[in-house]
Amino acid sequence: MTTKTTVLNLTEEEFVHPGNRACSGCGLSIIYRTALKALGRDTILVVPPSCLTVLQGLYPIASTQLPCLNVTFASTAAAATGVLGALRAQGREHTTVAAWAGDGGTADIGLQALSGACERGEDFIFFCYDNEAYMNTGVQRSGTTPRHVLTTTTPISGKPQKNKDVPAIMAAHGLDYIATASASYPIDLYDKTVKAKTFTGPRYFHIHTPCPAGWGFPANLSVKIGRLAVETGLFDLYEIEHGRFRLTGKSAKMLGKKRPPVADYFKTQARFKALSDAHIEAVQQEVDEKWERYEKAGVPADA
Repeated sequence: MTTKTTVLNLTEEEFVHPGNRACSGCGLSIIYRTALKALGRDTILVVPPSCLTVLQGLYPIASTQLPCLNVTFASTAAAATGVLGALRAQGREHTTVAAWAGDGGTADIGLQALSGACERGEDFIFFCYDNEAYMNTGVQRSGTTPRHVLTTTTPISGKPQKNKDVPAIMAAHGLDYIATASASYPIDLYDKTVKAKTFTGPRYFHIHTPCPAGWGFPANLSVKIGRLAVETGLFDLYEIEHGRFRLTGKSAKMLGKKRPPVADYFKTQARFKALSDAHIEAVQQEVDEKWERYEKAGVPADA
C-alpha cells in the first residue's frame, strides 16, 4: 500500500534557498519549492523570461540549488529538447529535464515550441505556472487571462475573449500524462510530480498560481483565494493519464456536493471589478453546466 504524502512525511531536503526576489505572497514560491522536492537533485531546469527568473535571482546570485538554463521567451521547449540531446550524448538519460514557464511563455509565445516538442515525443516535464497575465512585465493580458478581467492592456471593461484551455490543447497531442494543480494544494502537486517522473515522453502540468500584485488582493490571502477557485468549481484538479480523465484531490471530493457561488471568488480580487451581475451569472451557469456534465458522464475520481 502506498503511503499517502502529508506535511509530516514530505521530504525535508530543500532545493530553493529561503531568500528570493519573489513578491510577498507569491503562489509561484509555493509550487516551485514543492515540485522541486518531488523532482529531486538530479534535475536540470529550463526557464524563459518570467516571474521565475526574478525569483531565482540575477547572476551571480541564485535562489535555486539546481542547474538552470535561462532561455529566450519562445524557446523553452526547444531548449529543453537541446538539453535532452546533450544529456544523451553524455549517457545521462536518467537526469530529469523540467521546463518552467508562465502562461505567456506557455499559452502564447512558447506554444509553437511546446507543440513541436510534444509532437516529437521529447522526454521532459513542462510546468506552466498560470497567474493569468504577463505579471513580470506589468500585468498585461495573456491567452489564459479570464474573460472580463482588468489588466493594463484591458483597463476599462476587461478582456473580451475567453481564456485558452491549454491542458485540452496538450491532450490533443496525445500525451501520456497531463495534470492540473494549484498553489493552494501543494501536496497534490507533489504527488502528481512524483507520478509524472514514472512516465516517459512529454508530460504537462498546468498550475493555478495566485498573484497578489497582479490580481489585486492582500498578500496573506494567496492560499485562501487559490482554494476558493477550486471550491467554486472554476479551476478543476485532475489528471489525464493515457487519455483517461480523472478528477483528483479537492475536486474529486466535490462531485455531487454544493459549491460556493463563483461570486465569492470574484469579490476577493480587484481585477474582477468590471464584472457585471450578468457576467457573474453567465460564468456561474458555465461552471454549473460543466459539473453537471462531469456527474452525468460518471467522471472517475479518486477521493
